[in-house]
Amino acid sequence: MSERSLVPAAYAWWIGARYLRARRANRFVGFISGISMAGIALGVAVLIAVLSVMNGFELDLQARILGVVSHATLEGTDGRLDDWRDLRRRTTGRPGVVAIAPYIEGQGMLVAADRSAAVELRAVEPADERAVSTLHQHLSGGGLDELKPGGYRILLGHTLATELGVAIGDSVLVVIAQGNVTPAGVAPRMRRFTVAGLIDVGMYEFDRGLALLHLEDARRLYRMGDSVTGLRYAFADGKTAGQQIRELAEGLGGSFLISDWSRRHANFFRSIQVTKSIMFVVLLLVVAVAAFNIIATLVMVVKEKRPDIAILRTLGGTPREILTIFVVQGAAIGVVGTGAGVALGLLIAHNITAIVGGIERLLGITLVDPQVYFISELPADVQSGDVLAIAVTALVLGIAATLYPAWRAASTQPAEALRHEV
Repeated sequence: MSERSLVPAAYAWWIGARYLRARRANRFVGFISGISMAGIALGVAVLIAVLSVMNGFELDLQARILGVVSHATLEGTDGRLDDWRDLRRRTTGRPGVVAIAPYIEGQGMLVAADRSAAVELRAVEPADERAVSTLHQHLSGGGLDELKPGGYRILLGHTLATELGVAIGDSVLVVIAQGNVTPAGVAPRMRRFTVAGLIDVGMYEFDRGLALLHLEDARRLYRMGDSVTGLRYAFADGKTAGQQIRELAEGLGGSFLISDWSRRHANFFRSIQVTKSIMFVVLLLVVAVAAFNIIATLVMVVKEKRPDIAILRTLGGTPREILTIFVVQGAAIGVVGTGAGVALGLLIAHNITAIVGGIERLLGITLVDPQVYFISELPADVQSGDVLAIAVTALVLGIAATLYPAWRAASTQPAEALRHEV
């Protein structure tokens, strides 16, 4: 086999690029080529913008969750940790450990007048809580300092307070499942607390279902003596909290229940990943439609250029070189469309807040309602991996769309093509 048949001649690339420029006699082919480029660019741009917004929403959600919960928890297997002070001492200063805070956690019910609501009761030590979370930044009215031992004060989620019809300074009755034995039978344990502040995280799960009280008050309510439910840990790298808390527990010996923020809220992030996958597939159909346009464009070009193909073959052009001509033409459409789509997508993603704000002002509507989505503007996080995956997928679809028309051109017989032109 000759060297010429192995390496397509340079003229094949030159002719393929020249065919991209439509002649006056056939502007329709050029128009279809432009539509194909625009379709690929639009699909790529929308994919980048949508996935960037979803990545930004995921990061925002993660930040909100980590602002309320700790990176990881270490609990006793029976719901009590008696030697928590020794465990805290042994784990303080471990590599990656930033802060440790004891806590008591349980389910209860709040009663105010004729209203009641189930709630998650979390008891904290104010000074330690500031070190493991940013919850103190989401409080209105009284802060964590309002929680004092023996003061029986409580901080409620603002949605929960609205549901109960209480405000700062009002009292609520805290009822837990543990009972007191009385002559009349077993009665649930209860204690009246004063509302000292409101929690406003921006997530319904916490604004509706969380109540904070002081660690000492919870010990008396739950009759836990000097014990706690467990220890909350903050690590330097919250993304690896699961692995770090596991290694820490193994180093302590004994039996513990461990958990981290990604396990407790796995459904949130799993739903986002599923939605991202669905959106990727659906929006990729736009690129696929544009790829079909490339097929239609090249089929028409091949039909129009049959005499040219026959002449090239009679002059010594190989099927491989003819194939290259039309692959270059179709691939150029895909490359230009993808490049334009990436540039447009990055431009939209980096300016999505201004774009949405302009649309809202122009149309007089609210696209992002904070009362519904708990965000006032669309966050965006452009990840290079997503951009690369989108660009490569679009290029593969664009190049794959050229193969059939290019094969048809390469299989054209010179004598047959010229006979039809006579």
